[in-house]
Amino acid sequence: MTQAPRPDADGCPDAGAHRYASLDAPALRALLAERDRALADLTASQEEFLRAVSHDMRAPLRHITSYSPLVRELIDDAAAGLPTEPRDEAQGFLNTMDQAARRMGRMLDGLLALSRVGRAPLDIAAIDLDAVVREVQSALSPQAQGRPVEWTVAVQGVPMHGDAAWVRQLLQELVSNALKFTSRHTEAHDPARIGIHARALPGGGMALQVKDNGVGFDPARAGVLFGVFQRLHREGDFEGVGAGLATARAIALRHGAKVDITAVPGVGCTVTVDWPAAGRSGLP
Repeated sequence: MTQAPRPDADGCPDAGAHRYASLDAPALRALLAERDRALADLTASQEEFLRAVSHDMRAPLRHITSYSPLVRELIDDAAAGLPTEPRDEAQGFLNTMDQAARRMGRMLDGLLALSRVGRAPLDIAAIDLDAVVREVQSALSPQAQGRPVEWTVAVQGVPMHGDAAWVRQLLQELVSNALKFTSRHTEAHDPARIGIHARALPGGGMALQVKDNGVGFDPARAGVLFGVFQRLHREGDFEGVGAGLATARAIALRHGAKVDITAVPGVGCTVTVDWPAAGRSGLP
């Protein structure tokens, strides 16, 4: 009698699982070897693409940004005796072109940073989270300079395992976002408030949380924020290309963690990372 396919997580028959169940050990090893080769080919293709992005696509951008000042000088020289209106219009076109080229350069930087998360080996060890927070605050101090920022940090004594360098990058992306979206708090009586908290979870995991009193956003649109180049505010209001949260999420997923974001417009935003216990991340 033929065995019926076992249901998957949604209760539907899982034809793939039934097919693999009929294979013997040598056939399964051959299948795994074939998939390993396919994965290696895919990784090689990705590496080739990244080389193209980092070199071939940057060369035209460098030409655009390098030649813009020269064209600007030519316009000034040629239009010395002409009305200012067409000259100003041409200069405006050049400014737009230069800004677009520089934005594309930042987008390429974000794309490359995101791709490195999936390729770099992880050095998993116990993390001194308090030290990581201090390093992030120091690295981002120029972003907070010239305006009042009230920090609330409570992370001591909470165990965390992961790659310290990538955890630092994750936290830096989240805190940088918090600083960015609290940039309108410039008065001493209305400071930016940024909280970094950690707490132990049942089962040995922990939760890392970054909270701010910034502009917030419509919570109905929270799902799009972790996509690369996704933004909920105009670049003219807040700088950036929309790659920071995508990178933070990729780092978390690489460690087997989950990320959630909540917000209230005009009140602030909270990002929570649920981090697995040591040995439970599913990493090799």
